[in-house]
Amino acid sequence: MIELMIVVAIIGILAAIALPRFAQMLEKSREGATKGNLGSIKSAASIYYGDTQGVWPTTLDTATTRSFSKYLDTLAPVKVTSAFVAGAPSAAGRGVSMTTYGSVPATGDSGWLYDSSTGNVYVNSTVQDSRSIPYSFYGFE
Repeated sequence: MIELMIVVAIIGILAAIALPRFAQMLEKSREGATKGNLGSIKSAASIYYGDTQGVWPTTLDTATTRSFSKYLDTLAPVKVTSAFVAGAPSAAGRGVSMTTYGSVPATGDSGWLYDSSTGNVYVNSTVQDSRSIPYSFYGFE
């Protein structure tokens, strides 16, 4: 009976160590997926720019902008959830906010931020990731 209790205690200790690490690894995978989604959006916008002789897409909305939908089937979401900063708002979302020339994310918002005058796409959040890099730096680091 004592052996069984020792085994249960060891399993409990291992679970207490493994579950937080699993949550961290899950968030790191979301960071990688967000970076990949950002890369595909930037690539589609760059190809559009080349095909239209130097004109950036006016919006990233593939549902209403048929000319851009041939470069990107659907707009992939931001997947990061701000798990590494306690109490921070989640950056996850599919929405696209528009910005003016040269503006960058200044708050902990969600979704993408797109500047149609320069073709820059950002994660619309200044919350920091697992390496203490703001999400808005993704694609520029």
